[in-house]
Amino acid sequence: MAIEVITREDLNEFRSLLLNDLKEIIQSKPQQTKQWLKSNEVRKLLNISPGTLQNLRINGTLTYTKVGGIMYYDHSDIDKLLNGNKVNALPTLFK
Repeated sequence: MAIEVITREDLNEFRSLLLNDLKEIIQSKPQQTKQWLKSNEVRKLLNISPGTLQNLRINGTLTYTKVGGIMYYDHSDIDKLLNGNKVNALPTLFK
């Protein structure tokens, strides 16, 4: 029976290969965002008060779904809201 000796160099090589594999896995897998957010998550995301969120619902700016007394907001609707209200910077200000 042959005895195999593992050296520090072998362990360092294994470590670097393992880290490279993990980096590839992390980079190839896009981060999943939750599709449906609760009111408190939307308020934290947009940094708004409960009253402001209620106003967005009432005036139809932000759509929602109500299930059993809990309101859910589609993440893509929030993205559309943010992109739809985007204001372009005036390039002439910094000449």
